Amino acid sequence: MAGNARIIYTHTDEAPLLATYSFLPIVQAYAAKAGVDVETRDISVAARILAQFGLADDALTELGELAKTPAANIIKLPNISASIPQLKAAIKELQAQGHAVPDYPDDPKTDGEREVRAKFDKVKGSAVNPVLREGNSDRRAPQSVKNYAKAHPHRNKPFPGGSKTAVATMGDHDFRANEKSVTLASDDTLSIVLETAAGQTITLKEGLEVLAGEIVDATKMDVANLQAFLRNALAKAEAEDVLFSVHLKATMMKVSDPIIFGHVVKAYFADVFDKYGQDLAAAGLSANDGLGAILAGLDKLANGAEIRAAFDAALASGPRLSYVNSDKGITNLHVPSDVIVDASMPALIRNGGKLWGVDGGEDDTLAVIPDSSYAGVYQTVIEDTIEHGPLDPATIGTVPNVGLMAQAAEEYGSHDKTFEIPAAGTVRVVGAGGDVLIEHDVEGGDIWRACQTKDIPVRDWVKLAVNRARASQTPAIFWLDESRAHDAELIKKVASYLPEHDTDGLDIKILSPTLATAYSLERMRRGEDTISVTGNVLRDYNTDLFPILEVGTSAKMLSIVPLIAGGGLFETGAGGSAPKHVQQLVEENYLRWDSLGEFFALAPSLELYAEQAGAPAARVLAATLDRATGTFLENDRSPGRKLGTIDNRGSHFYLALYWAEELAKQEDDTTLAAAFAPLAKELREKEQRIVDELLAVQGQPADIGGYYFPDAEKASAVMRPSTTLNEALASL
Repeated sequence: MAGNARIIYTHTDEAPLLATYSFLPIVQAYAAKAGVDVETRDISVAARILAQFGLADDALTELGELAKTPAANIIKLPNISASIPQLKAAIKELQAQGHAVPDYPDDPKTDGEREVRAKFDKVKGSAVNPVLREGNSDRRAPQSVKNYAKAHPHRNKPFPGGSKTAVATMGDHDFRANEKSVTLASDDTLSIVLETAAGQTITLKEGLEVLAGEIVDATKMDVANLQAFLRNALAKAEAEDVLFSVHLKATMMKVSDPIIFGHVVKAYFADVFDKYGQDLAAAGLSANDGLGAILAGLDKLANGAEIRAAFDAALASGPRLSYVNSDKGITNLHVPSDVIVDASMPALIRNGGKLWGVDGGEDDTLAVIPDSSYAGVYQTVIEDTIEHGPLDPATIGTVPNVGLMAQAAEEYGSHDKTFEIPAAGTVRVVGAGGDVLIEHDVEGGDIWRACQTKDIPVRDWVKLAVNRARASQTPAIFWLDESRAHDAELIKKVASYLPEHDTDGLDIKILSPTLATAYSLERMRRGEDTISVTGNVLRDYNTDLFPILEVGTSAKMLSIVPLIAGGGLFETGAGGSAPKHVQQLVEENYLRWDSLGEFFALAPSLELYAEQAGAPAARVLAATLDRATGTFLENDRSPGRKLGTIDNRGSHFYLALYWAEELAKQEDDTTLAAAFAPLAKELREKEQRIVDELLAVQGQPADIGGYYFPDAEKASAVMRPSTTLNEALASL
């Protein structure tokens, strides 16, 4: 393996991509002196679109195959999980740049259009993670980050007395209530078939291969009950005079949640859709794409001005909405991917239960999370905060996560097994021999979904949980609810596989998500740590919820994915705030994005490279980087909050300075020490000049040549404005 060893550094999207233009040249310069090979692959949403049409290399497929081998060593930055509006915007930008990409067919009618639509469907939503995540997740706040948060605590605001903020959820007739689950006794090939009440047989999916021991579950959301729930939630928000907000996961759950979002838009603007719904549909304007897409398309309607006035009137007279950006008039209902539950709910809790209204002012909020599977987690945190006050980052414990996600485990509502049912009837999951495994009676418009969870990832997940509990001597809680069908099947497996490991002296429990939340919060307040061992969706939610409350952001987490085949995937934090950072860079040439997660991911990646290549110099790079990151935190070199302070580029300079100084003074590799001593000296002596050059560009617009597919030369020039730093690195 030594001759093939390399680190693959991914180009992704938005702020993480822009930061890469600044940080990667530093990484490659330092790595080259230690003989470490660092390559790049572009898995951005734009590159993935181009690859579907033969206009670029299919880097994602290549890395997916690599992730199944012991040679994998991939650093994966946050990427866009594209909603339909984002996908269309990326297509439009690529077309404007001269790339021969077809339009997105909203309603494909020909075989050619259906083929094009199928290609785009491979790009939208959570298309990257299921391909690369051939292992389960080990995610936690590094001790240095935790120590920094304790020494420099951010403020979690208290909920004011009499706060009316609460979570509204269906509780029945939803995905959780209707779930059915089975564990396959043997390999099989399944079909999903709709038998309509009119006697028609519609095959929704066929050729679905499953393995012995695999969990298959299916469920539905009753659309009539969803609509009634939304009407009641809107009435409640209006009666209590609180902001109305909806919190979904229209990126990961790329099929189901945009449909739910569309129902919310239609419920809020019920009178508008009653009067103009056919006009909007005829123009291809769908509520699923959000209010923003509808308003943007009204110019092509003869009565567009009339419809726009109707929307404006409904906004003025309806329940007060929360706003994503009140200055620009962007509501909670404008874009399905603007308000993602795992980032938006912790922000609400941290802000004392308040979101922002049309005037930019804060107010109590009815947070609508239609499916009740995990809504109780957030309600529990709200109730705990109201009763006991906000969590104090200076004293609280931590809640790291071990997440089940390998081989597309629990990819709910996301991929090729989620359907908006066209007609009333019965949906059946049928084995090759004709046996019916699961069935649901459905009505037209119901949202039906199935998912798979293979046995090998579950075994690995249990092993990883035990290993983490033992390594940290920390209690581990499996967040599983025996009253939920899927969880009941998982609990059987957990009970079966735990005895395969030495658990003597370890505190390992199984609790429902709401009880696990309350238990973990109680321990946190005592300064005690608790590992949350969760399925895929809760992994996503918990690794934002607790870090945001503990350390102020989820971007500073260490995220290691030990791949089942033996390699490693190293993730660098969440990208939920990335769009706002890009906007600020373009307007003010200031990038507030924090790359700390990349620093943390790079160190274990270098350690793995040292093992794969038999390269002790790589281990020296890792050890010195770790110490340099500690100095970086001690000196508070993360990006500032306003113009005139160092931004992302300045933080990279200081990491480079501290790393060079650590390499120069270490004694494990004298060749490296000699190589980096002149650089360390030069960077220290020219510190002020470099900082001045980095600050000088702030305050003016920046041209990066594109949002989804920036011009590499322009983006590099913007992100590397210090000639002094660039020349110093080139001379290394």
